[in-house]
Amino acid sequence: MDFSRRYFGFGLAAFGLTACGNVTQANQRSAPVAKAGLPADLRPTANAGYDAWVEGFQKRAIAQGISEATLRAGFRNTGYLPGVIKRDRNQTEFKRTLEDYLSIAVSDERVSKGRAAFAKHQGTLQALETKYGVDASIIAAIWGLESFYGERRGDVSVISATSTLAYDGRRGAFFEKQLIAALKILQNGDITASRMTGSWAGAMGHTQFIPTSYQAFAVDFTGDGRRDIWSEDPTDALASTAAYLARNGWTRGSNWGREVTSGTGTGAVIQPQEGGPRFAVTGNFRAIKRYNNSDAYAIGVGHLADRIAGGPPLRGTFPPDANGLTKEDRVALQLRLTAKGFDTGGADGVLGPKSQAAIRAYQSSIGQAATGLPSPELLRSLG
Repeated sequence: MDFSRRYFGFGLAAFGLTACGNVTQANQRSAPVAKAGLPADLRPTANAGYDAWVEGFQKRAIAQGISEATLRAGFRNTGYLPGVIKRDRNQTEFKRTLEDYLSIAVSDERVSKGRAAFAKHQGTLQALETKYGVDASIIAAIWGLESFYGERRGDVSVISATSTLAYDGRRGAFFEKQLIAALKILQNGDITASRMTGSWAGAMGHTQFIPTSYQAFAVDFTGDGRRDIWSEDPTDALASTAAYLARNGWTRGSNWGREVTSGTGTGAVIQPQEGGPRFAVTGNFRAIKRYNNSDAYAIGVGHLADRIAGGPPLRGTFPPDANGLTKEDRVALQLRLTAKGFDTGGADGVLGPKSQAAIRAYQSSIGQAATGLPSPELLRSLG
């Protein structure tokens, strides 16, 4: 993930300041308030080291122009979130192929919801294309990948998430910078502390901006005096995304690229997965990568944008995976497991943790070693 834009989480615990600027002691803070529906590990947990870190941080924040009132409001009902650290440690461990990534990023559901969202907000999206030069379908596709068109914006306190990650120290300086930026956003009046929520890593709103990128690129397109990327109305968030791309190299009138279906292609040709489709990409592909520095992400955005605009699925095919299974095989495996009572959570051809658990359960039921590994033999055994 590109740390210049976003990367975060969230949580809850509360501190106040005395009139002379000293942080109150831990035994004086108010009780944490957990948001309904959050996993237990994304709720505030007592942590004396974190409490001491916050005390020191608040003094540094005052020196950087954060007011005592902002600190009181920002840290009210916030705290250390152990689940943020767990997710931060684990988030790079599972690597998907491009085929798996596109199965999720450009699923039939995401395409159909994208077309509906585009139709609903077409006037806004086309106004943004006119103003910033960024294709309306690209803006919609980023919205779709980042928050499923606003359905999954995240309920974690940005202050809790960024402070937890800053205290953890693995990227302490980066996250302390994000925490300061988040407090400055509160101080500016764009959002209240209770509404400043996002992902477990602190990315915010419909299109998941990190606080420093919000400061640099967010815009008030509605003209109400606030850059509100959290509102049910996605206008400011979509406009902020268009502004981000426009200021990071997007060229008006050029596309992101295209699938190469013949022997040659104009522009830089990439093949992210050996044996899979090839793509001729433009400078706008690189602009999308400034949003998230990943070829798979940029292809996902571009291809989803094409599908939202009515384009066809990819024509190229992917080779069998390391276990000798094609996507069609993996879908069949999921369907057959589910039919036998071993729930895979869907049949998209992506064998994630739930499918692996189903495979293990099935293997145990027939007296095999529960490896969780798929194979052509396993598929055949399911009938």
